[in-house]
Amino acid sequence: AKDVLAGAIPAERFTRRLVLIGTSASGLLDQRATPVDPVMPGVEVHAQLLESILSGQLLHRPDYAIGAEVLLALVVGLAIVILAPILGARTVFVLGSGIAALVIGGSWYLFSEKRLLLDAAYPMISSFAVFVTMLSVNYFREESRRRQIRGAFGQYLSPDLVKQLADDPDRLVLGGETREMTILFSDVRGFTSISESYKEDPQGLTVLINRLLTPFSNAIMETGGTIDKYMGDNVMAFWNAPLDNPDHARDACATALEMLKRLEALNAERAAEAKAEGKPFLPLDVGIGINTGECVVGNMGSDVRFDYTVLGDAVNLAARLEGQSKTYGVRTIIGEATARRIGDSFATVELDAIRVKGKQEPETIYAILGPGESPHAQACRDIQQAMAELLACYRDQNWAAALKALRAVRGLETPFDLSALCDLYEARIRAFKRSPPPKNWDGVYTAETK
Repeated sequence: AKDVLAGAIPAERFTRRLVLIGTSASGLLDQRATPVDPVMPGVEVHAQLLESILSGQLLHRPDYAIGAEVLLALVVGLAIVILAPILGARTVFVLGSGIAALVIGGSWYLFSEKRLLLDAAYPMISSFAVFVTMLSVNYFREESRRRQIRGAFGQYLSPDLVKQLADDPDRLVLGGETREMTILFSDVRGFTSISESYKEDPQGLTVLINRLLTPFSNAIMETGGTIDKYMGDNVMAFWNAPLDNPDHARDACATALEMLKRLEALNAERAAEAKAEGKPFLPLDVGIGINTGECVVGNMGSDVRFDYTVLGDAVNLAARLEGQSKTYGVRTIIGEATARRIGDSFATVELDAIRVKGKQEPETIYAILGPGESPHAQACRDIQQAMAELLACYRDQNWAAALKALRAVRGLETPFDLSALCDLYEARIRAFKRSPPPKNWDGVYTAETK
C-alpha cells in the first residue's frame, strides 16, 4: 500500500483491475469476527465478498466441517495407534504421508472447485502429534526393556550376551519355556575342613571363595553359559538359555575342563602365598556334574521377587552326578545324554550304570578325561579299553575276570589318578564274591547318598 501511494508501482499494473486498500494492524481497529476466523482484517472481508460476486459462488463452510475435521483426526490417530506396533514406524510414516497428501489434495479440491472450506491442518497436526507420541512411547518402552534386561542378566551373563539381548529383546522368552539344556554343578570338596582353618578369619574365607568363584564364573560366561546361582562354595550354571546355543553340551564340558585348569592356577598361587607367609596350605578341589535334558527355564518366584532359573529332572540329575564325583574319585561326571551330545569332541570313559538317590531309572555315567585331541590321547584310549573290559566282566558277574581286568586298569601308566575308582570296584567285586547279587541283577548300582 505504501508503494502504491508513493507512485512506485506503474499505473498500468491496475488497468482493468479492482483494487482494495485496507489495513491489518489491530491498532487501526479494522479487525472483524467472521464465521471462519474470529479476527480477520476488514479489507479481506471485502475482497472475499468481491470474489464471490464476480464468480457467482459463495465460499461456504458447512455446519458439519468441525465434526468432519475432528472425526478425520480421530480416525487417522486411531489408525496410527493400531498400525504402528504391527507395521512399524517407517511403514506407518510412509502410509501416513500418502494419506496426508490425499487429505490436503481433497481439501484443496473442495475449496477450489466446490467452494467448500474444510481445514485439513487440524487433522494433520493432531495425527502427526499422535505419531510422534507413539514413537516417543515406544522408544522409552524399548529403553526400559533394555535396562531391565541389562539389570536382570548383567550379573550372570557375559557382557556380549547381555548386549545381544538388549539389542534384540524379542530373542528373550520369559515366563517359562521348555527346551533342551545342559546344566553344570560344581562344589568344593572338603569345604568344612577349609572353613575350620578360617574360623579366626571369616573375612579371609569370603576372599578365598571369591577368588575361586571369579575364575569359575568367567569360564562359564566365556562359553555363553548362564550363571543360575551361587550356593556358598557351589555354583550352578546352564547353557542354551536365554539365547540359543546348539553346542550347549560341548560348551559345558569345555567349561568344566577350563574351570579345573583355572583351579590348578589358583592353587599354585595360594601355595606360593602360604609358603611366603609360613602358613599351612590346603589345596582346593572341586567335583563337577554335567547333564543334558529337557528343562523349563524362565522367570520363577513370587509376585515380589523372582529369578531367571531352570527346573527339571535333568537339573536334579546334574546335581546328583556332582555328588557322585567324589565317590568315583573323578573330578567331572557327565550323564548319558551329554556323552551322546559331545560325541568324540572329548575323551570320556564309562564309569558305571547307577540309580542316583531319588530316581528309579538307571543312568550310565562317564568321566571326562580331556579334549578329544590332546597329548594324552593314547592314554585315554588305553583307559577306555581297560574300563570297558572291567565293566563287561563285572556285569557278567565273572568276578575272577573282573579282578584281573581291574589289575590291568591299575597297571596303566597314565597321567590320570584312577586309584579311587579302582578301590571302589575292588571293594564291590570282593563284596559280591562273598555275597553274590540276585540272578536278575542288571548290573546297576543304586547310590545310597546324594
